[in-house]
Amino acid sequence: MMVTSLQSTVTLHNGVQMPWFGLGVFQVSDGQEVVDSVLAAIKAGYRSIDTAAIYGNEEGVGQAIKESGVDRSDLFITSKVWNADQGYETTLKAFDTSLQKLGLDYLDLYLIHWPTAGKYKDTWKALEKLYSEGRVKAIGVSNFHVHHLEDLLKDAAIKPMVNQVEYHPHLAQIELRAFCKEQGIQLEAWSPLKQGELLTNDTINAIATKYGKSAAQVILRWDLQNEVVTIPKSAKEQRIIDNANIFDFALAEEDMEAINRLNKDERVGPDPDNFNF
Repeated sequence: MMVTSLQSTVTLHNGVQMPWFGLGVFQVSDGQEVVDSVLAAIKAGYRSIDTAAIYGNEEGVGQAIKESGVDRSDLFITSKVWNADQGYETTLKAFDTSLQKLGLDYLDLYLIHWPTAGKYKDTWKALEKLYSEGRVKAIGVSNFHVHHLEDLLKDAAIKPMVNQVEYHPHLAQIELRAFCKEQGIQLEAWSPLKQGELLTNDTINAIATKYGKSAAQVILRWDLQNEVVTIPKSAKEQRIIDNANIFDFALAEEDMEAINRLNKDERVGPDPDNFNF
């Protein structure tokens, strides 16, 4: 599988085309900062933007989409329902709020942000309703372990199309990746650079030198060659451009293996079995 450009897509199990690469806007503040970063990304050729209700920047993302001049149908916009809004009616309401803030009349992907115990099944029913009404092109989950997915699939009428999780060379999610692949659920990486921690890794830097690339570019290329959609975040235009400069090389098998061996099942974010928000 060769992902050749920022516009390259993977076909989700319902036929929707999702870009392999996008911009995440977690911790990018609403207002000018997020407007500028989304505009910079779109200008650089990005077509996928990932936000969430809890990020508090949906309005800025929506403003940038409007200002970009790019046709809405060429963009892939993701948002997520926050834990406090989970449940059937409250999710439907939260979706309306997100759409309104974004200034859009549909989303490309809507995710359950975390597997909130006792709530995510009702939340999923709401997502199924939004999907069947055509208000969202694809639905999925975020931060779900295998057992959460198994539990959801017992009652789901529609299988999630995406599972967005923490994923990077220190957290290779081997079991989860295999399960999602078997189920036709696309894995997507948040925090692919482990919040910058991996940029000083010796193995990764040695590989980067070999290809004349940066550590970040090597890691993001590793994501794609492992068939994982990736959404690195940055608020800096040059970094946004640099992150995406990964389509002119491919990592050799031995370099992929060397990076795979860095796995230690170590998280930088909360464990989905043990979060309290």
